[in-house]
Amino acid sequence: MPGLTPPQPTPSAPAMSDLRIGVVGFGARSPLAEHAHRPGEGSRITVVADPSERGKEMAREQLGEDIALVEDVDQLLAGNDVDAVMILTPDYAHAGVALKTLEAGVATFCEKPMAIGIEDTDAMLAMARDKRARLYIGHNMRHMPVVRQLKEIIDSGRIGRVRAIWCRHFVGAGGDFYFKDWHAERDKAMSLLLQKGAHDIDVIHWLAGGYTRRVSGIGDLAVYGDITDRRDNSDRRMGDWYDEDTWPPTAQKELNPVIDVEDISMLSMTLDNGVLASYQQCHFTPDYWRNYTVIGDAGRIENMGNDGGDQIHIWESRRSGPGRPDAVEVIERAEGWHGGADPRLVAEFLRFARDGGSTEVSAIAAREAVATGVRGAESIRSGGVPFEVPAVPEDVRAYFDGGQA
Repeated sequence: MPGLTPPQPTPSAPAMSDLRIGVVGFGARSPLAEHAHRPGEGSRITVVADPSERGKEMAREQLGEDIALVEDVDQLLAGNDVDAVMILTPDYAHAGVALKTLEAGVATFCEKPMAIGIEDTDAMLAMARDKRARLYIGHNMRHMPVVRQLKEIIDSGRIGRVRAIWCRHFVGAGGDFYFKDWHAERDKAMSLLLQKGAHDIDVIHWLAGGYTRRVSGIGDLAVYGDITDRRDNSDRRMGDWYDEDTWPPTAQKELNPVIDVEDISMLSMTLDNGVLASYQQCHFTPDYWRNYTVIGDAGRIENMGNDGGDQIHIWESRRSGPGRPDAVEVIERAEGWHGGADPRLVAEFLRFARDGGSTEVSAIAAREAVATGVRGAESIRSGGVPFEVPAVPEDVRAYFDGGQA
């Protein structure tokens, strides 16, 4: 389908030197760094900061023996000349690291969620603008074929003006992914409406063309809080304990000692352009996928799966019905994690770090996703009371929406 795939990276001209990239945190999202390590083709990882021996060993194995290895971002910035930094740490460390790289004037890739507090996201925006340091947030779903094709259908006007969006996120791997380490703790994750929900909230905002200004929610720790088999897994990583044959969810073992985030959450959102949206997230379903329903005033669309070869159904007449859409669009196949989104994400960041300019990923939208998730979690924990979501000041929004020029 034309217009869906961003320009792919091409080998740099011989005269173009490689961007020197530093990486902070070499864990679960380290494959992103591998996409940036293309010596002789425009970018190379030159230094990795990780306090753990395991992280350093992974960096050596994946990137080579000539990579410099340090303990933290302070050592990275003090002892190495880098053109850009990729922050791939746990969520709770994002803001602290980013404020240092941005203050140093270094182009910064920060994995999503941008931070786990609204104040931190706003501090990151302020630092990036004050220091004129390019800030890019790793919202890879803006590069996923399923999302891009949904947006193209919307932008074509085929279903009219968007009036409502519903998203259901079935997180079938929730027990293994989020309840055996720091993700299960409010102090370190705030809520899974950030770690998982920031993706979906950002997509909702992008498809709707607006941002949430009022949110209310309900939720519960319905399943994993009752499991008493606990273990401190700080000596392991998710690959050490993941077992897709564990079922039902109540059979999970060795959960994190502290679990105080919800395993089921439901949000209702009112956007600044009048669009109404809902988001449901459940971490104990048997299936693992996202379903977006977009309702316009001349039709609706819905994805039946997220992967290449799955389908988007389009209803645009009163003669359609269950299982009988008026049209079907097949989701594009692409190579790479997350439906091919990860290599496209890194390619866009590298281009942005070198040349600047507009990007599909938006720092303002990343902040708005965090703000909505935070206020949504606060609503859940306050009995469903609606919360206002503070907007970004117009001058700040204009700067970032203008390409940080």
